[in-house]
Amino acid sequence: MTLIRPTAGAADAGGAARRQATRRAVAVLALVAVAALIPLLGPRTALTGTGEAAAPGVGGIALLRTVLFAALCVPVGELFAARLARRVPGALPVRAPHSWAAYAATTGFVAALGLASVVATGNLLPRHLSDLDVGGLYRTRDGKLALGEVNAFAVAWLCARSSRPAAQVWPLAVVVLAEALRAHPASEHDTLVGSGLTLVHLTCAALWAGGLLHVLRLLHGRRAAEGVPAGTGEAGPAGTEGVGPAGASQAGPIGTGTATATGPDAAGSSRAGAALLGIYARVAAVLFAVITATGTLSALRRMPPGTVLEQLTSTAYGRTLLAKVILVATVAGLALWARLRLRRAKDPLSACSPARAEIVTLGLVVAVSGLLTALPLPIRW
Repeated sequence: MTLIRPTAGAADAGGAARRQATRRAVAVLALVAVAALIPLLGPRTALTGTGEAAAPGVGGIALLRTVLFAALCVPVGELFAARLARRVPGALPVRAPHSWAAYAATTGFVAALGLASVVATGNLLPRHLSDLDVGGLYRTRDGKLALGEVNAFAVAWLCARSSRPAAQVWPLAVVVLAEALRAHPASEHDTLVGSGLTLVHLTCAALWAGGLLHVLRLLHGRRAAEGVPAGTGEAGPAGTEGVGPAGASQAGPIGTGTATATGPDAAGSSRAGAALLGIYARVAAVLFAVITATGTLSALRRMPPGTVLEQLTSTAYGRTLLAKVILVATVAGLALWARLRLRRAKDPLSACSPARAEIVTLGLVVAVSGLLTALPLPIRW
């Protein structure tokens, strides 16, 4: 038996890939840490100088709500992006990215359980098991909604692990409905109107953020399988191992194991990826319009038109809402940049670069949204 020693080029390529993976992992952990700091430290910053008082444990509650929102976006986005990809021949990679739905459902279950424990202690963070009044959850509206979210995430996990993961849509819809009802207590004026606005707003936001995340994962998975660096539009160098127009293997230098798409296959993959991004961009434009409309109407219900400008700077809720608006405007700018690249750039898939910045900013929007739900509502003058 003859052993073939890997060439220096193959070793360098493997080392570069490992370093790139390490850098990405570190970047993701850093972003998660920054996103976690927003709900943890945000209340103190937002409340400074307002004269308002927050409920005890508001930072922890905001963090749990942020985790719950993120856990909702991931499976919703997977289902949405997979549906869009089926409309584009060749957009789905041969080996689809590993689903994150089960992990997201587990994370959402833990967050929902934590929020249910808060409700069980009278909207306070429990310090001991004896503080929990589990039976009381069945006697209050908020308790029933919290239990509904816990059960919905548990069912979503079962669906994600089953042979029909698309069934997740039903328990996820229950989570969205429960959140919409929770955000508007029965004592509020026109509760159903407010819940309806939140229902539409949260659904569109989950489709927008989660959909973009999974579209980028699909494109990265396809280009990685073809040996094309993510975010570039270059087919690999001629002569490396790949598949030609007739499906024949094209051998590259001995010792290299890189599979790179060349010729018509690479061009077809680029067109399919650009088509998928284009479809998502058109749908995302509609989602953004609906999110803007419902968000504006919800804000006006909480802050009457005559007091909006003053409350945006004098209340914790208004300051956080202003920060969210600025972040959403940044996301819109990045989305426009990606759309222009998609239409005018020589390589349409160069739009992935601003799209990745967009998904990072959307993650910050999710964190600020979690903080917003935990802050005291502004006073209606």
